Amino acid sequence: MGAAAPCVAILGHVEWVTHALGPPAAPGAIVDLVEPIAEPAGGAGVAAAAAARLGARVTLFTAVGNDPSSRRARDELTVRGIEVHAADRTAPQTPVLSIAHADAERTILVVGARLQPRTTDDLPWGLLAGADAAYYAGEDPGVLARARAARHLVVSARRIADIVRSGVHADVVVGSAHDPDEDPSGLPADLMPDVVILTDGARGGRMIARGRPPRDYAPITPPGRAIDTYGCGDSFAAGVTTGLAQGLAIDDAVALGARAGALCATWRGGIGPRP
Repeated sequence: MGAAAPCVAILGHVEWVTHALGPPAAPGAIVDLVEPIAEPAGGAGVAAAAAARLGARVTLFTAVGNDPSSRRARDELTVRGIEVHAADRTAPQTPVLSIAHADAERTILVVGARLQPRTTDDLPWGLLAGADAAYYAGEDPGVLARARAARHLVVSARRIADIVRSGVHADVVVGSAHDPDEDPSGLPADLMPDVVILTDGARGGRMIARGRPPRDYAPITPPGRAIDTYGCGDSFAAGVTTGLAQGLAIDDAVALGARAGALCATWRGGIGPRP
């Protein structure tokens, strides 16, 4: 009998994203976008789909609104085998427009506040103690503190402020090498994670592990033409989280993340085709 699938918890937002093709917009321009498609995505939605694709048992802690897109978002994620635990909000699911350009880079426009789980929500937080790993992309330091119950904790570098407010020590922080808002170097020494991973797209990235000199990791060639980089970063983080949940060493978990991110670039949108 094979080993049981690892349990991965994802905590954060799901958005209702319309993806379209078009050029970057100059100030004052009118741009015609083509071939729109819509899906539930956002940081937690993309990460949950990526972890499920890698064979994990995924528990998603999120919030959903009260419009048709909210219901479609929950249904589409559930169909993918994701166990969705969502707090109800009296607002539409956050609408987002993502424009993929000819070079596969994208422009993302978020309309309104993201719907995030809060520590005061009546969700089954006790499940986190049984998770092999958790990925946090939320906006509530209390939720981050709850996520620390998982055996391994990966945090998006977009949430560095939550690390400071919560006083939680993350095992891994994942951010972009080119985004100054995702630079964790200013964290207090006692809150520095064991490993910082700075992604650099098709060029690979860099790992900075406690007590070891920084080292680069190799890029992964996508298994097809890259057409849309939306969701690649959160797919990468989900791959790292799933690898740690499987018991992989950090280098192997990063390689799994790089494969997940490269695969995401080969389809439009973030969550990919249904299995």
